[in-house]
Amino acid sequence: MSGQTPPAPITDPFEYLQVVLNPDGTLTRNFNSFPCVPPKPNDPQGLTPVLSKDVPINPSNNTWARIFLPREALDSSSLANKLPLVAYYHGGGFILLSADMVLFHDSCSDLAKTVPAIVVSVDYRLAPEHRLPAAYDDAVEALHWIKTTQEEWLRDYADLSNCFLMGSSAGGNIAYHVGLRSAGVVHELEPLKIKGLILHQPFFGGSQRSASELRLMNDPVLPPIVSDVMWDLSLPINGVDRDHEYCNPKVDGGSKDLEKMKSLGWKVLVNGCDGDPLIDRQMEVVKLMEGKGVHVVGNFRVAGFHGEEYFDLSKAHVMHMVVKDFITSSKPIA
Repeated sequence: MSGQTPPAPITDPFEYLQVVLNPDGTLTRNFNSFPCVPPKPNDPQGLTPVLSKDVPINPSNNTWARIFLPREALDSSSLANKLPLVAYYHGGGFILLSADMVLFHDSCSDLAKTVPAIVVSVDYRLAPEHRLPAAYDDAVEALHWIKTTQEEWLRDYADLSNCFLMGSSAGGNIAYHVGLRSAGVVHELEPLKIKGLILHQPFFGGSQRSASELRLMNDPVLPPIVSDVMWDLSLPINGVDRDHEYCNPKVDGGSKDLEKMKSLGWKVLVNGCDGDPLIDRQMEVVKLMEGKGVHVVGNFRVAGFHGEEYFDLSKAHVMHMVVKDFITSSKPIA
């Protein structure tokens, strides 16, 4: 509205992120910035449409996952009715947040119910204490855990041959790089079979500002000054810049593993909106994959802002309906 005063530009990204960089290179984080919620593995009254439980993956790295099971799966456990599996990676610029926070818990619950699917939301190590590729390593390790675990929900209700890697923001970046790694070692992951990637507002960057970053320099949610700090804290220390492959997927013409992704017939969905400073990066990734022959679908909206679906579940549900259509269309015809 014309009478509203625009928010003051963010000048101190550390204050905005509520973090303090300590002399030893670690971060002090405000763990109260977003509330957490416990899982709900049991519901005798039958009032909860999606059950959830936490399981350890690698205790030595303190990595774990929250599994979401639609209640309807309990009513049909035959092979023909097993549900798609979504390995989900949360956002937070590689430096913040966790899988048990309300915003991710509620979104994954709606995703599991809407598709319907079994969702495994992976909690990975954070930078700068564990710089990239630690998050990628943890995400890949989670896939190997999924393929071998005897955890009953996954064993009884998940169709491991119909798996999708999904992530939001930094999690979208993780899903992309885990997809690249996995494309070259598909036999090592069997019986887990990846069918595609779902990248929601993926977090990419580069040394040169994009047009959308310049247009939204004073964005109140994720201005470039904040993205810069996230990259500085998460990329490897040894003399790299934001044209590193972890940050900029266009470096050296893109990963050669995209050709493997093409040969495997994987599909990729990229969601974004033009109110997000990262949209040009996201559209560039779509063009990159198209140029490599990957079957990619770009779903870009006008307006909006980075991460808006986590603050408005009605918008999250609309996005999850798009994901449902994407997953359903990827299922081979019997």
